[in-house]
Amino acid sequence: MRKLIIILNLAILSVFAVSCESFLNVNEDPNNPVDVSPDLKLPVALNYTNGILNNRTSTNSLGNLMLGNWSQSDGYSWYLTEFQYNVTTSFYGGIWNTTYGSALKQYHSLDVTTENNEYYQAIAKIMKTFHFQILVDTYGDIPYTEALQRGANTTPAYDDALTVYEDLIVQLDNAIALINQGASNFNVIIPGSDDGVFAGNMNEWKKFANTIKLRILVRQSSMAGRASYITQEFAKIASEGSGYITENAGSNIGYNNSTSQQSPFWGTYKANVEGTLLNNFKATCATPFALNTLMNLNDARIDYIYEIPLSGTHLGVEQGLSPYPAPVGTLGEDNVSNIGPGLLKSPEQDVIIFSLAEAKFLQAEAAQRGLLNTISAKVAYEQGVKASFDYLGASMGDYLTQIKPLANWDASPNKIEAIMTQKYIALNGVSAGQSWFDYSRTGYPTGLPVSLQASTADRPVRLAYPSSEITGNSANVPAQPNVFTTKIFWAN
Repeated sequence: MRKLIIILNLAILSVFAVSCESFLNVNEDPNNPVDVSPDLKLPVALNYTNGILNNRTSTNSLGNLMLGNWSQSDGYSWYLTEFQYNVTTSFYGGIWNTTYGSALKQYHSLDVTTENNEYYQAIAKIMKTFHFQILVDTYGDIPYTEALQRGANTTPAYDDALTVYEDLIVQLDNAIALINQGASNFNVIIPGSDDGVFAGNMNEWKKFANTIKLRILVRQSSMAGRASYITQEFAKIASEGSGYITENAGSNIGYNNSTSQQSPFWGTYKANVEGTLLNNFKATCATPFALNTLMNLNDARIDYIYEIPLSGTHLGVEQGLSPYPAPVGTLGEDNVSNIGPGLLKSPEQDVIIFSLAEAKFLQAEAAQRGLLNTISAKVAYEQGVKASFDYLGASMGDYLTQIKPLANWDASPNKIEAIMTQKYIALNGVSAGQSWFDYSRTGYPTGLPVSLQASTADRPVRLAYPSSEITGNSANVPAQPNVFTTKIFWAN
């Protein structure tokens, strides 16, 4: 994906009232958006999306901790709340607050029916759907039909999660229709470098819309009574004809090694602009479970997902370990496997909004469950594994032909377990929140230990509604669910 460094002109400067050199320097208040052209709004919205997906309290970070990908080096107290599964109304509240308060508001300001705006409106609908699904998967029922009205309704009602899911499919259909409508409009405003995902290629946006549909449909695939609906929707995707993404959907609005302009994952988990390693990097390391999963499969991705320690041998730390073994530093930052070079690539790296590997594993699961007939489960599975190796920069070699269940398709007696295990590996550090959702739905990967500081037999299955809703929307917010037992509708 290209790396865009875009010089803002005086018109942009007058809008944002700041001195800036790229799309990264944006100060627009999403609560009070000014009337600006869509090409100025879109990079702001993408900037919010990219940050939400990669910050310290993102669903990716949470998923890496809930699914046993990440633990804590000796000498740090970074993840104690996570290891205790202390899910309160303040736990990871930024997922809710920043999504509603920043990203969704910005996209909503683009989702308007104005002359020649079909393409931008379609992109806005697609990205709103992307974020709303994550909110449903994290919280269940959410404000939806009455959301994003700003001062017109500051206490929106909550909508049933399944109802939201079904309307997300409708909105994606509407987005594709808008793209088709725009294609016949000679004066349609065409996105360009401001579109940090597909650079204005609207056929790719249609593929992305279908891939979000794919995720929505597969998430319901274990539910009773949904097969007919899912099959019908897959038939609509096939009839539409654009297919699914064929490369990683990466977003990059001009990341570079300058202050406040690094790619969010690098700037959160690797180094500052001077190259000094961040404490987040030094504190975050592998678990024995994650390392053993890879080693038992002879998986070369281990050296890319995790850094090789100074000793030359991978070493993990059990989540919640206390006290650490003597002598001090035995499990310190230099001796354990921190986040690896296949994930932390450079300050300029793309943000992966939706990985090709995930798209392929979703197709594999749908095919294996008899819901999708446009690709075989085995082919999609093997393409997903390859896409993961390719993204990390690892050599696949004979990985798929070794006679090992959970690697070799034919040698795997439980095909769904093989798909979900490989998906779990592929999303490690990339989009691990999706693995957390899948674990609640399928129970895979198997053998996943709980934290040593857990007081429950298993990890949380959802988050609690945040304190901001308890305070500001108390008349509508549902009763707090049991975060350990009240699963999201698709897992019941």
